[in-house]
Amino acid sequence: MTETDPTSGVNDPTVIRVVDFLPHEPAVVWRALTTPELLAQWLMPNDFAPIMGHRFTFRTDPIPATRFSGIIACEVLEVREPEQLVISWADESPENDMKTTVTFRLEAYDGGTRLSLVQAGFRADHPGDQMARKIMGGGWGGHMFRRLAEVAAEAHGVAREV
Repeated sequence: MTETDPTSGVNDPTVIRVVDFLPHEPAVVWRALTTPELLAQWLMPNDFAPIMGHRFTFRTDPIPATRFSGIIACEVLEVREPEQLVISWADESPENDMKTTVTFRLEAYDGGTRLSLVQAGFRADHPGDQMARKIMGGGWGGHMFRRLAEVAAEAHGVAREV
């Protein structure tokens, strides 16, 4: 069950925090997080590589009303397989200057993986950042982690639970 940290919206408008349990060992979840083809299935098409300093992009549909270009420019900031992945996250367009970092932390727990995500760096006083935080918080805490669990199961050859 996914939990979005309620304090992330009340006390700290600069952060999204989401924690979930996936019924797969950390190595299986890590593979779904760091294999470009699997990452594309649950998040977005990309040219990711789990190598420190690697610059890559995620691509999706633009949202002109929010000044989102549809291209997220990222860099791998930290890789500790299978425990932690940290990436930078910024819209490629100069019209949208939001810059955050996304940290995925994996911990073996109760026969599976406790996966936590922290996206930090939203400006508290910036309406565009706060709109993005609200949208992304709903995505991370809603369908993204559920889809990640499905992709991990499919890639590992485990029947999908409904």
